[in-house]
Amino acid sequence: MDSDRPVPVRDMRASDADRERVAELLHEAVTDGRLTLEEHSERIEAVYRARTLGELTAFTRDLLPAEQQPFKVDAQSLVALFGSQRREGRWVVPAKLPVAALFGTVELDLRQAILQRRHITVDVSALCGRLRLIVPDGVEVRVTGRAVLSTARDGRRYDLPEEGPLVEVTGTLLLGSVKVVRPKRPWLTSLRRGRRS
Repeated sequence: MDSDRPVPVRDMRASDADRERVAELLHEAVTDGRLTLEEHSERIEAVYRARTLGELTAFTRDLLPAEQQPFKVDAQSLVALFGSQRREGRWVVPAKLPVAALFGTVELDLRQAILQRRHITVDVSALCGRLRLIVPDGVEVRVTGRAVLSTARDGRRYDLPEEGPLVEVTGTLLLGSVKVVRPKRPWLTSLRRGRRS
């Protein structure tokens, strides 16, 4: 197996939590009458046998619209044209993700995402557009792309471990911005509360 080649998104291994998430949706579907008891039983058995995220997507495809599916395994680019695009929840971030924002905003929420590699590249093309990254604790973000009259802000208030994942933002920003939103540290929150009292 070639370790340098990323595993296709659909072939990534599912976790027990992923299977439980699909099982919960199937339970809701049988409760409100979208599935019969027999259909529910067949799907639940198959869910617990499923090994990959791609296999799990088949069980909810006819129950929920695309934007509400529990997993997003498509590696499509995101384009915000005079509007906004958001990717959140449990989704697989490909090794290279193209993003375009033309007078719009693209928001990538990585808090529940699965990173296909430890080094992810977000290739941005932005004209008067914004990229907003919501990252979990321990993820480093570096903006290395070309920026003309643009800003990049990182909400980091503490040192990150060197062994953590890296999200590199490349590409071109013209009159655009990149904003990184990070979780607040508990001690910072309690320190602020102490100052107010």
